[in-house]
Amino acid sequence: MVKQKSLWVCNECGNQQLKWTGSCTLCKGWNTFVEEVEVNEKEGRFTSRAPRTAKPVLIQEVDTTKFKRIETGYQELDRLIGGGFVEGSLNLIGGEPGIGKSTLILQLAKRFADQGLTVLYVCGEESAEQTSLRAKRLGIQSDRIYLYSETLFSQIQTQIEKIHPDVLIIDSIQIVYKGELSSAPGSVTQVREIAMECMHLAKGAGITTFLIGHVTKSGDLAGPRVLEHIVDTVFDFEGDRQHGYRLMRSVKNRFGPTDDVALFQMGEKGLQEILNPSLTFLEERQIGLAGSVIIPTIEGTRAMLVEVQALVAPSSFATSSRRSTGIDPKRLTLLLAVLEKRMGYQLHKLDVFVSVAGGMTITEPAIDLGTIVAIASSYCNKPIPPDTVLMGEVGLGGEVRSIPRLENRLKEAYNLGFKRCILSAKNLKGINKKLTEKISLHGISRVEEAIQILLQK
Repeated sequence: MVKQKSLWVCNECGNQQLKWTGSCTLCKGWNTFVEEVEVNEKEGRFTSRAPRTAKPVLIQEVDTTKFKRIETGYQELDRLIGGGFVEGSLNLIGGEPGIGKSTLILQLAKRFADQGLTVLYVCGEESAEQTSLRAKRLGIQSDRIYLYSETLFSQIQTQIEKIHPDVLIIDSIQIVYKGELSSAPGSVTQVREIAMECMHLAKGAGITTFLIGHVTKSGDLAGPRVLEHIVDTVFDFEGDRQHGYRLMRSVKNRFGPTDDVALFQMGEKGLQEILNPSLTFLEERQIGLAGSVIIPTIEGTRAMLVEVQALVAPSSFATSSRRSTGIDPKRLTLLLAVLEKRMGYQLHKLDVFVSVAGGMTITEPAIDLGTIVAIASSYCNKPIPPDTVLMGEVGLGGEVRSIPRLENRLKEAYNLGFKRCILSAKNLKGINKKLTEKISLHGISRVEEAIQILLQK
């Protein structure tokens, strides 16, 4: 008998090595290596392989008329995808447990079935009865949606050949396994092989395939990194369960824009899209509250207004606390150092808390100026004028730097009734004169100027 070779594979990043070690040299994760039997490369390894009939063609002779999209009926989601899901594409949706992935995919299955498409929903983590009960709670009934509770891929493929679905949903890829492999379901080898099988199914048979993926404790998609390279689109489904808002973020999209977002709200009847996020985030805003600032931010191609709240309070301990929600804690520490240096505020003895209202997470540096002014407002206990928005990146020297996509931000602020904007003086060059007539612009070059204009009159 031929001796089988074994490898040690990292569950977090897919790094392979011949011996076990406590820490992965690539992702630095601890106790992530599991032993896997090496898969023998042989003919017929992928049972879903499409016939090899392709041949080289000139780029201008490629026929794109068969390139069709399936619209979901959700205006925001279709915009995020680029006009709808492409037929025969392989799509990966990841998110934390309980965030609403199965609810979203069930609602999408109903939209596809209403268009006359046949949907096969493989509910590996639940029984067909459990999934059916969820569908009834959401008011989903259709004679084109098939539920199949199975985890063995060969059985799933048999049903695919019988039903010939237009849309295939696998919930989740970490639970499906191939019987020929000795490793456990969810292991690096199993996830990689199942993803390759689904890719051959999607491309060979033209089946639009959706894979539901788990995430690790760090928020990354579980399984090898090659999983994200195989699929055509990757969507992160995230949000704050307490607020009910859900954010779908496009991380990878071979058929449309990336780094875009669509906002939903979880209700009794499932997920409802939010067409005006700015109005939703600001509807509970309190006028005249010290430490509250409105900041125009960009998520993908969309401008939206968010409220950043800061609270500065005396510390009860020898070491002060710095906590943030929705803002990078390291960025907050940097901004506090700039504020202490440039304004002389004694913040090292005070606790500082910063939060983005509504559960949003903002990563762009355009919120730097607003965050600093919000902290200064709470420190001085003076509210910022309610008709003012702030935006700008702050450097270590206290200088306010220019930001991109300025006109989109200003239009969003004007449409919601704001009259004044504090921004970098360098951004004033080349602005449309019609915008300057609608909203008053104050250009500044340093953080001190913004605090003097708003808080030290």
